[in-house]
Amino acid sequence: MNFSEYQIQAMTTDQIPVVEGTELIVPLLGLVGEVGSLMTEYKKHLRDGDAHKLFNETVAEELGDMLWYLANFASKFNLDLEEIAEKNLRKCHDRWGWRKSVQIDSKATAYIFDNDFPEHESLPRRFEVEITELRKDNSVKMKAFIDKQQIGSDLTDNSYSSDGYRFHDVFHMSYAAVLGWSPVMRSILKRKRKSNPLVDEVEDGGRAIAVEEGISALVFTYAKDHGFLEGVSAIDYQLLKTIKNMTSHLEAAQCSLGDWEKAIMMGYEVWRQVDKCRGGTVVVDLDARSITYQTEKSNET
Repeated sequence: MNFSEYQIQAMTTDQIPVVEGTELIVPLLGLVGEVGSLMTEYKKHLRDGDAHKLFNETVAEELGDMLWYLANFASKFNLDLEEIAEKNLRKCHDRWGWRKSVQIDSKATAYIFDNDFPEHESLPRRFEVEITELRKDNSVKMKAFIDKQQIGSDLTDNSYSSDGYRFHDVFHMSYAAVLGWSPVMRSILKRKRKSNPLVDEVEDGGRAIAVEEGISALVFTYAKDHGFLEGVSAIDYQLLKTIKNMTSHLEAAQCSLGDWEKAIMMGYEVWRQVDKCRGGTVVVDLDARSITYQTEKSNET
C-alpha cells in the first residue's frame, strides 16, 4: 500500500465531527496525544527492559495512530501524503547525501559551470596557492601567490581584533573546489566568462561577488561562535537554507545543502591550519572536489 492509497482509505474512517475548527484541532491534538503515548511506552521499555514484552507491538500501534492523524490533517488541507514523503526524502538526500562516499564520487564532476567556455575563462581544475603573512608597523596583511605571482589584493582582518579573517580567501577556494562556483576566485584568477556578456554580468559580476562575500562573512560569524567548526560535524540547517536562498538566482542554486556543508567544513579545516601556521600552501582540486593544506609547497614537477 502506498501513502496515497492509505490516505484515501484513512479518510473513510474519519469520525471527527464536522464543526468549524474541530475538524482541524482534533487531529492535531490526537497527534500530540499519540506522541505522548509513544513516549510513555518508551519509558516503560527503559524501566522494564525485556520484561516489557509488548513493546514492539505497542510502538507499531502508536506509530500507526500517528500516521492516521497525519493523513487526516493532510487530507483536510488537500495535501498528498505521498508527495510530502517524496519531497521529504529529496530534502534529506539534499542535506545529508554527500556524507556517503559513493555519492561524493559519483558527483565528482557534477558542477562544471564553465564547461562550454574557453580555457582562459574556466577555473583551473587544480592549482596551488601559497599564503604568506606580512607584518609591518601595526598592520598584519595576507598575501597569496600562484607560481610566485601574487593574486588578489593584500588582505587584513578589517576588525578591531585579530580574528584571522584576512585568510578568508580560503573559503572562496573551497567553494571553487567543492561547488565549482566562486565569482570571487574567477575575478582573482582573471577567469571571468567575458565571451558571454550576460553570464559575465550575472554570474561573474559585482552582485554575484557581493553575494559570495556575504556568505563568507555570514558563515564566519556563525563559525566564530562555534569554535571555528573544530570538532563540529554538522552545520545549522537554517544557515544552509539562508545560503541557498542567497544564491537562488545564480548557477550555484544547483548546489545542494549537503554540497554547501561539505564546502564550508572542508574550507574551515584548511583555514584553521592556515591561521595557526600564519600561512602555508593550499591545494585546490576541482576534479577531486577537495581542498587540502600543506605546510611546505610541493616539490613535484
